[in-house]
Amino acid sequence: MSTPKVELVRLAETDVNNALAPEQYGPVISSPPFVFVDGTFNTRDLGLVPDSPLRSNFAFRSGTLGGLTDNGKAVLTGKLGVKRVFDLRSPDERTRMPDPVIDGVENTWIQSTSPDSKPDLTSFVAGEGEAGYEDMYLEVIDIYAESWKAILEHVRDRPQDPFLVHCTAGRDRTGVFGGMLLALAGASEDAIATDWQLSRIGTEPVRAMLLEFARKGTDAYGEDQPGFYNLVNLRKSCWRAFVKALEKRYGGFEGFVTDKLGFSQDDLSKIKKNLTSA
Repeated sequence: MSTPKVELVRLAETDVNNALAPEQYGPVISSPPFVFVDGTFNTRDLGLVPDSPLRSNFAFRSGTLGGLTDNGKAVLTGKLGVKRVFDLRSPDERTRMPDPVIDGVENTWIQSTSPDSKPDLTSFVAGEGEAGYEDMYLEVIDIYAESWKAILEHVRDRPQDPFLVHCTAGRDRTGVFGGMLLALAGASEDAIATDWQLSRIGTEPVRAMLLEFARKGTDAYGEDQPGFYNLVNLRKSCWRAFVKALEKRYGGFEGFVTDKLGFSQDDLSKIKKNLTSA
């Protein structure tokens, strides 16, 4: 049984300073739109997010797969039917925790055009960190362009092959991917922002690890450094700020897909159709 949307949103809007208890998040991450895959976290079906127009059992997202167990592999290939995994991590991240080899699953990794910049915490200080998120996600959109292109080519050419996309936390780079696919499928801004914010719940089992990952990734001296708090929270105002900046630069996700990635209008129509119907 799916978790009611009102409950999902309530938990997803919990301040990151307030840890969620296992009895709060446990039942949620074990039911749709989340999928329990042993050895990973923050795994969900984009077609089961509340109000998603995207078809289910096709596009999945998650955190790193490095800890995937044999049971997790069986769920991934059996219950979910995943045929391809796209890895959005850096070479260093992949070296520290390589993707597992899974029989019958194709692993795809395309190096970004430049290394991810360390987020500048000073840009996250004002308001709820909107300016920092604009900069961070516009960079993600640009430097992972070849990965976005490969994913959309898969949607266009292999609509019968379910796939999964992940990074380390399954939160930011994977969050941009989720937003792009939902937008192309015709989801409302609220549904897209809700999916993005669900990573607040999905990452809770590895909360300490990810806070440390964020601290090291920003060279922060501690979690009380100005700007860090806004960086690690997931507030819809920050997603909206990014979308507004994307509209200004590319005309939104569709403009990005045609102008930056080079897909034709026929390609775009086919991608949209394949996202919403088998």
